[in-house]
Amino acid sequence: MNFSDFSAINHQKVTDLRAKIARLGVNLALVEESFIRGSGHGGQKINKTSNTVQLKYPPLGLIVRCQRERQRSLNRFIALRELVDEIEMKISPATSGRLKEFEKLRKRKSDKTRKQRLKNSNS
Repeated sequence: MNFSDFSAINHQKVTDLRAKIARLGVNLALVEESFIRGSGHGGQKINKTSNTVQLKYPPLGLIVRCQRERQRSLNRFIALRELVDEIEMKISPATSGRLKEFEKLRKRKSDKTRKQRLKNSNS
């Protein structure tokens, strides 16, 4: 995958992503990239152009699709970032920031349910 296409993205974000890829030891040559026609909101431009990015990482069987933005280059970057997050969750869940966010959210929901049960049982 070529990083030169990420000129529209903040240099610091690209550097951070490169560092994360190197830390995890992800081989970008194994990433299969394809562009699919967009759909949904955004009008004719979205529906006519192939700006949806699909990245496959066969060693772990991961597939990530992104059509968050109208520009293909931004979607490529976002999809690659999401793919690296998914790889990190599979390889080293202890260091995954995204997994920590999920745990935090799950704990918050369980606390809320527990409080609701206590409130309803006292009524």
